[in-house]
Amino acid sequence: MNYDDLVVVMRRLALEAGDKIMEIYNSDDFDVKQKSDDSPVTVADEAADALISAGLRSAFPDVMLVTEEQAESHSATGDTFLIVDPLDGTKEFINRRGDFTVNIAYVEAGVPTRGVVYAPARDRMFYTLADGSAVEEKGPFSKNEVGETTALKVAESDNSALLVVASKSHRDQATDDYINKYSVKDTRSAGSSLKFCLVATGEADLYPRVGRTMEWDTAAGHAVLAGAGGRVVRFDDHSPLRYGKEGFANPFFIAHAPAVELKDA
Repeated sequence: MNYDDLVVVMRRLALEAGDKIMEIYNSDDFDVKQKSDDSPVTVADEAADALISAGLRSAFPDVMLVTEEQAESHSATGDTFLIVDPLDGTKEFINRRGDFTVNIAYVEAGVPTRGVVYAPARDRMFYTLADGSAVEEKGPFSKNEVGETTALKVAESDNSALLVVASKSHRDQATDDYINKYSVKDTRSAGSSLKFCLVATGEADLYPRVGRTMEWDTAAGHAVLAGAGGRVVRFDDHSPLRYGKEGFANPFFIAHAPAVELKDA
């Protein structure tokens, strides 16, 4: 894989998908349907997926592609692939809360090594460079010209005063019980894969997820966090979270800055 080409293509497709999503988001109305697993899907999910998939298949025809909105891709097997969630945080989108993202990632040997997370309604974009390091680009964004970027680095966490981020749509008692094991200075809620990015920027120290997620939900944010020096581990044994699992389903996990002293589940 040519990482320079990969970064250019992922960034451009994320911006193009974001434009399409915002066009629908700002319209008076849009259709919401239910998928077979009862999760919602909108015309924005489908339009962004078509755009991104076509772009990735054109640029990287020999690389396996897994995308949330194409069920036939969920039976693919391998540990090196491109993986896409064209609109992560559909509930945030439907409720017009803004915390939704475009996620595109490249997984190598089970590890997300490159990715882009773009939050078009928040004007925030995070991605990995060709060398694997992570940056946030400052808007307004241009598809043809990269703007000012800031290198991302996780916080030097203070375990007596941790900043925790948790899901906005999936917060539950099990999550709160785990968070309560720590000395917490503040807790904030965020939607979609933005939670990974808040740990990557140092705006949070810890993001525990005690609930169902799929690899397309997490791979891009995982790559960005890793590029900023962070880690994503399984909730049960704190081993690294791997990708290319059967059905692309994740176990519970913890995303964190390395200085955080993790508590047992």
